[in-house]
Amino acid sequence: MILSAGYGTRLWPLTEDRTKPALPILGKPLVGYVAEYLAAFGCNEVLVNLHHRPESVRSALGDGSRFGVSLTYIEEPVILGTSGALDNARSLLEDDTFIVVNGKIITDIDLHAALETHRNTGALATMVLLPNPARERFSIVEVEDGSIKRFAGMPVRDDSSSSVPLMFTGIHIFAPRIFDYIPRGVFSDSVTHVYPQAIEKGERISAHVATGKWYELSTMQRYLEISLKLLAERGQTWFAGHAANIATGATVQNSILWDDVSVGEGASVNRAILADGVRIPAGETIENAVVVRAALVEGSPPPAKALPGEVRGENFVVSLTQ
Repeated sequence: MILSAGYGTRLWPLTEDRTKPALPILGKPLVGYVAEYLAAFGCNEVLVNLHHRPESVRSALGDGSRFGVSLTYIEEPVILGTSGALDNARSLLEDDTFIVVNGKIITDIDLHAALETHRNTGALATMVLLPNPARERFSIVEVEDGSIKRFAGMPVRDDSSSSVPLMFTGIHIFAPRIFDYIPRGVFSDSVTHVYPQAIEKGERISAHVATGKWYELSTMQRYLEISLKLLAERGQTWFAGHAANIATGATVQNSILWDDVSVGEGASVNRAILADGVRIPAGETIENAVVVRAALVEGSPPPAKALPGEVRGENFVVSLTQ
């Protein structure tokens, strides 16, 4: 199951007309990377939960065939949380071991190895973890003898401790009896509500500490940085989608251009994300910013977690240096 129901408020205004998993990453929807990841490990029957802008995920994934999977969609009339989403799909999941992956990650973590840990330990659930040596802002997961013991706060950047904190990757493996701990028909979260209750009752939640590439795209800054990292792997410094038009005298570098974007003569674009249909006028400079069409967000107040922006002509511009 791919979790794709979230709002993606920190990625607004890019998520004004689509949900976070439907955002294009170098021409491919983010959730498409997750589908291909599952397909690579033989998981070809995939369930996708939907809530915010569900049509954007359906349009991005279709029937799943171009990503190597067969998809079933299930909609949540109200947002249900990471384990409430499982309850909503209970009838499709309760007969066998199943895997749940967050729809906002790009990874090559060895899923077979994680499944082996799960089977060998007989756990109720297995959480796939990664070391967090840079102490990025991901909650610490405390582990003892291969089992999850506690979910702690955020790591301290200047921590002088020699131990490296562990963080959750958004990949879980579940035994069907997880449903004994998930309440029916209400919002619930696996980490906040379900796992602590199960641990208290003596259930084992195994920790599989993995290695490999793992990117999580939850903010516009991370979206840009990770896209540029992926481009660097290809030996490129910028990307333009379908029907992009860049004037001969324009300069574009370290930037991501979506479909139908145009950059006028003498314009300069650096470290920017230009969304579908954006027109950068001749001579304009865009740097460290996200740009969408002003018409897209007209009358839509920014969500509480979104960065503020301003209208510049036909564009709405959000600075990434705030």
